[in-house]
Amino acid sequence: MYLPTIALFALASVVLLVGGKSLETGLTSILTWLTSNMSWLYMLVYVINFIFFIYLGLSKFGKTKLGGPNDKPEFSTFHWGSMVYATGIDASILMLSIVDPLRYLKSPSFGAKPFSNTAYNYAHMLGQFNWGPMAWMMFAPATIGIAYAMYVKHVKVQRLSAAISVLEGQSLAKRVARNLVDFLVVIGIMGGVGTSVGMEIPVISKVLSTVTGIPDTMTLKLGLFAILFVIFALAVFNGLKRGIGRLSSAHIWLAIGFLVVVLLVGPTVYILNSETNSIGLFINKFVSMSFNTAANGPMTAMQSQTIFYWGWWLSFMPVMGLFIARISRGRTIRQVLGGMLLWGSLGCVSFYAVLGGYALYLQKMGIVNLVHILNTQGQAAVIAAVLTTLPLKMIMLVLYCLSCFIFLATTVSSFAFITSSFTSKELAVGEQPSRFNRMSWVVIFLLFSLGLVTVGGFKAIQSICAMSGFPLIAVCLVLLYSIYHDLSTDPVKEAAKAQAKATAKARRQQLARDVEISTKTDYARERRAVGKSASETD
Repeated sequence: MYLPTIALFALASVVLLVGGKSLETGLTSILTWLTSNMSWLYMLVYVINFIFFIYLGLSKFGKTKLGGPNDKPEFSTFHWGSMVYATGIDASILMLSIVDPLRYLKSPSFGAKPFSNTAYNYAHMLGQFNWGPMAWMMFAPATIGIAYAMYVKHVKVQRLSAAISVLEGQSLAKRVARNLVDFLVVIGIMGGVGTSVGMEIPVISKVLSTVTGIPDTMTLKLGLFAILFVIFALAVFNGLKRGIGRLSSAHIWLAIGFLVVVLLVGPTVYILNSETNSIGLFINKFVSMSFNTAANGPMTAMQSQTIFYWGWWLSFMPVMGLFIARISRGRTIRQVLGGMLLWGSLGCVSFYAVLGGYALYLQKMGIVNLVHILNTQGQAAVIAAVLTTLPLKMIMLVLYCLSCFIFLATTVSSFAFITSSFTSKELAVGEQPSRFNRMSWVVIFLLFSLGLVTVGGFKAIQSICAMSGFPLIAVCLVLLYSIYHDLSTDPVKEAAKAQAKATAKARRQQLARDVEISTKTDYARERRAVGKSASETD
């Protein structure tokens, strides 16, 4: 796995760096083709996946414990939910939750007139769909598949293919299928992380330029990449707990604190009213949004964004699923799925509710023409413009920039570690991938991301993301089949059931024997008593 994947992305990085801006048109054409010809497939797989896990959670299979009969959850419900909530927060949502509603405002769905009150209502709600329950259930195939394999079947899961029981076996076809699955997983991870960094570095550069007055040039972006490389290298070199763990514990409170400040100093009542209205619209339009392809006429901004996000969530499925699986031992399938729907969706929706609501307020009240800035200068300039409207704007700009930077460090360091695990030979329990493997993925991640920044344009980033997630549609469907196969026919589970039945039968038989013996003893005792009584009478 290591040589083919590292060579593929090294080559892709060189192509992006050399091609630069000239590749933007070609990548945009690929995105247009995918959204025009494959939108039905993206939408359909998400609907199938969502219905499958809703059924699974509500059926008898939902009671299945991800662990042994005596296993108890390692974390309290609140602690577990907090960690799931935190997985939905990254630098991308800090940026896109501000910009997406503006895209939907100028190109609204459901036939609304641009910039009308209806368009404002839909703009606030639509982003919450793309980061809501449908999206979060896309992590469930890897989560449930890996957790069931690790905690019920006691299979060591170093790669995603190890959790797919229908691919078990030593035949050539199954070995090729397992390698193909792992290869596609690495492609998805690279696409997801590469697009995240490629999208976020220009925003951080713009915000930093606003704070410091340094011109927002490629030199500044290269400087940011150099700083990120040092942070990534130290985190990944030091390992999972000492390096990545410390970064992870720092970034959550920064983001939540920033969100709370915006809610309190911004138009609090407007934001809360908008969110209450959005909840109603979300429920009313959920089914139509789930199947919202453009059969007639051009796609709206929301439809094209949904295809981008569906590819993005697919690319993150293996890694996010692995993380949630590792913290879910001792919980039932129903508890895990319900927690992901509640805590995961809440983590993402809260940012769209507050930051998206604030951006729409600035546009509606005429404080800043953010849509004009988006059309003329891009999303990085929009984010900088929004932040400068906050009290203590310099402090808020610094906090925002710092939050995004730490998020990037955490995300890329963690993903480099996991990718190195996927591309390592068999590792012993507790063994970490070699430092050379880990560090080489840090270098490739940054080169690939730098190539995307060189190409430039949000459409190019969307294209890479949609392309990397597309092959994982097949992986998702195979996982769904494997999960159902495991739950309905798994020999480990059936053996446990047979053992439980045998134990219950043995207990019943022993009880019957005890009753029989007791009855015979009582009868004999009674006969002796009668005989003794008769003898005494005589």
